[in-house]
Amino acid sequence: MTSTTRVPGLADLADLARQLRDLHRPGEPLVLVNAWDVASARGVVAAGGRAVATTSAGVADTLGLPDDDSSPVAPVFDLLGRIAAAVEVPVSADVAGGYGLPPAELVDRLLAAGLVGCNLEDSDHAGPGALLDASLVADRLAAVRAAAATAGVPLVVNARIDTYLRHAGPAREVLPETLRRARLYLAAGADCVYPVGLGDPAVLSDLVRELEAPVNGNPGDGVTVADLAAAGASRVSVGPRGQRLAQAELRRFAATLLAPSGPLAHRAASRSIDAHNAALCAKRGSPDASVGGWGARGGGRQRRQSS
Repeated sequence: MTSTTRVPGLADLADLARQLRDLHRPGEPLVLVNAWDVASARGVVAAGGRAVATTSAGVADTLGLPDDDSSPVAPVFDLLGRIAAAVEVPVSADVAGGYGLPPAELVDRLLAAGLVGCNLEDSDHAGPGALLDASLVADRLAAVRAAAATAGVPLVVNARIDTYLRHAGPAREVLPETLRRARLYLAAGADCVYPVGLGDPAVLSDLVRELEAPVNGNPGDGVTVADLAAAGASRVSVGPRGQRLAQAELRRFAATLLAPSGPLAHRAASRSIDAHNAALCAKRGSPDASVGGWGARGGGRQRRQSS
């Protein structure tokens, strides 16, 4: 798989891609509750989701793989394809930095999996804590856009800008660099920019005003979807938060059942007592060593009840 070619079904994908792009409206954002498997994707759609976006962290966790470009692409795209096939709405995939694939092959794999959008980030996975050179990221985005155009599918590209993940100070301190990167990525063909981790709606509003382009925001820490809409966001996503909430609930549920004082523990203790009583009955020669220790044929409990 080395080049992007037209294959059956691309017309349908093009329609889904246009549908996804049209859902990005400033002040009336597309809200994406990120999915990590088929069940979660179906759940999002059943709850009213107009599109599905995946979370690379959730997908990696599901598959037991690292959440970076070192992940093997075959199992990742197999799962992404299953998600896309399971729902009728457009699906966009978080593909980290592209898993090291050449842009044309990346687009081939996205379309072959039935995906009509993608997140691409500018973190340097070979240098933890660092960002890639913005011009190199822009070149890659331009190549992805060109490959999608060759295929005839207007793939919706969400360019993630990780400046706020690398900065612990006030949001405005990295606004100039965020704007610089955003302008480069939009000029290269990105449809939307995503300053992940930006928690200040006022700064997000400045980005929207300066760029006059779709911007992806994140709710949380007191910031609501309504706050992001008021700031002019065109897209709202939650990353792996849904998957982490589900995992936390599973751990809580399991801990309740498996705790020493939990219902399973009580049941196990009851079984242990019954087994002990049965063993005692057998040792004493009781004619019935049934559960409860004494049976209807000569057990002491029956004699006491009838006395």
